Amino acid sequence: MKEKFAKLLLGEDMSGGGKGVSSALALSNAITNLAASVFGEQRKLEPMPTDTKLRWRKEIDWLLSVTNHIVEFAPSQQKSQDGTTMEIMTTRQRNDLRMNIPALRKLDAMLIESLDNFEGPNEFWYVSKNEKDSNNETSQRHEDKWWLPTPKVPANGLSDAARRWLQFQKDSVNQVLKAAMAINAQVLSEMEIPDNYTESLPKNGRCSLGDSIYKSITVEFFDPEQFLSTMDLSTEHKVLDLKNRMEASIVIWTRKMTNKDGKSHWGGMGSTVSLEKRELFEERAETILLVLKQQFPGLPQSSLDISKIQYNKDVGHAILESYSRVMESLAFTVLSRIEDVLYADSVTQDPSLAETKSKQSSKVSSPLCEDDASNSAETPNAFTLSDSMGWTMAPAETTTLKKSESTNNLAVATPKGGDNEKIMTKFANIVTQKKLSYLEKIENLSGLRSPTGRH
Repeated sequence: MKEKFAKLLLGEDMSGGGKGVSSALALSNAITNLAASVFGEQRKLEPMPTDTKLRWRKEIDWLLSVTNHIVEFAPSQQKSQDGTTMEIMTTRQRNDLRMNIPALRKLDAMLIESLDNFEGPNEFWYVSKNEKDSNNETSQRHEDKWWLPTPKVPANGLSDAARRWLQFQKDSVNQVLKAAMAINAQVLSEMEIPDNYTESLPKNGRCSLGDSIYKSITVEFFDPEQFLSTMDLSTEHKVLDLKNRMEASIVIWTRKMTNKDGKSHWGGMGSTVSLEKRELFEERAETILLVLKQQFPGLPQSSLDISKIQYNKDVGHAILESYSRVMESLAFTVLSRIEDVLYADSVTQDPSLAETKSKQSSKVSSPLCEDDASNSAETPNAFTLSDSMGWTMAPAETTTLKKSESTNNLAVATPKGGDNEKIMTKFANIVTQKKLSYLEKIENLSGLRSPTGRH
């Protein structure tokens, strides 16, 4: 512990020359590296080794203990000996930490418990990648994930009970994933945009997007799905580039609207675009980002997110962001392993699915997108973009997007009588009432909200 905290105090500069990173970034890196060393080898659906589990609990407690000393003043009543009461200011843990740290610890425990559920004999097993695969139907998926052992199921597939149990585990982990995504999005939205990021941006949205994208996003009737169908999203790099362009244009338009007095280069001097249109364009760009987040949930962090994390000075935000991010990563890892087993079972039941899946995977750029697409196909209650944003689509005319009141709760279907039912229903209560914004749209898409809502 002394060694770890010495590295944090030195800002990862072991020479002691004072050239290290900020405390916030040092803590963020420490949590990220710890999670990578603990969860990086989770290649199968099996419980974590006891010593690894104990190490994770011990060291993450060390790093999270910093948040106990991040406090804020709060009014309190004090009664003196003579019976008079006076108002004094006392310190308490900062509100966002007081709400989110226990929630993240709960998600942490649920994920580890989910892995523990796979202890003992199961109806599926794994074969090494070096072993000859006699089942040709699973060879394509084996090649796509060559570094992982291949799951196998009996010749007649999983039993109905095992299949239902696996589906329940998948749904449970999926809710954890959505909750972690909601908290991470909340924290990132609260981080300040670094000056060096804004200084690197062009002075108008057209330059950021490019002429073709700008023309597509400024048409009179805008359909996000049609817009994305015209974009080249064949590789992860191209999807990430589009995301970076959209986020940059949103920052530019927001700065222009907030500096509309024209006293800075972000102002509206010499601009032919009205504030109302800029607000409309910003909303459309946010919609595109939301669709990208839905279709490619496994995308790497954008330039804006990386810049925020790198230059963030708020230690509380750094801990919340990194902790929620590693929980999101672990949840997806477990979800993907469950999906691999369900895929092997579905191919056993219907070998024709293997060829279809092979064709689909050749068009998928994000490693998460393949599983996400199958999740949407297999889950009858899966949210669509229109559902998550509260929009209604006109079927017989050019699509015009109209906002309506958004859903604030997501009912989680779980088997009756189980402990997981009590845990899962708690997520539906993590809701705040506030004005609909891009963050709320992300949270509605996830079906869950961050426990804190300070905006």
